[in-house]
Amino acid sequence: MNWPLCLLAGFAGTLVLTTLEAGAQQLHMTRMSIPFLLGTMLTPDRDRAKLYGLLAHLVNGQVFALFYVALFHATGGGGVVRGARVGLLHAAVLLLVVVPILPSIHPRMASLHQGPVGTRLIEPPGPLALHYGFTTPLMVVVSHAIFGAVVGGLFPFS
Repeated sequence: MNWPLCLLAGFAGTLVLTTLEAGAQQLHMTRMSIPFLLGTMLTPDRDRAKLYGLLAHLVNGQVFALFYVALFHATGGGGVVRGARVGLLHAAVLLLVVVPILPSIHPRMASLHQGPVGTRLIEPPGPLALHYGFTTPLMVVVSHAIFGAVVGGLFPFS
């Protein structure tokens, strides 16, 4: 396995995904910021949370790229289309499994059943993260499909 290429693919994919998400946020297509949500899991300081979350997001991108490459290796190769398909599966798991349990694992996020309290002030994402904007699920699906396409395109064969 070509580890430098795998790490480059993960970094490039994460950079593209993060740029797409930040652009969608600036265009008011979503209020969700994955780096901010990750960062607020690590610190209550909202300014530091953005930096910590960005670093955590970059590390997560590397880890997920390794999973993508392992899957490509197990199934006989990568490529843009196969990577996009894996990215779609990744987005589905995020929206259908991770988002619903996020309030129970995030120390500063209110739940759908219990409103904000002194230590839990971040709005819960709601079903399919729709509380962060009507187009948030679309943004998640598109950005993760592109992440997969980038990783698969830069790491076409194991």
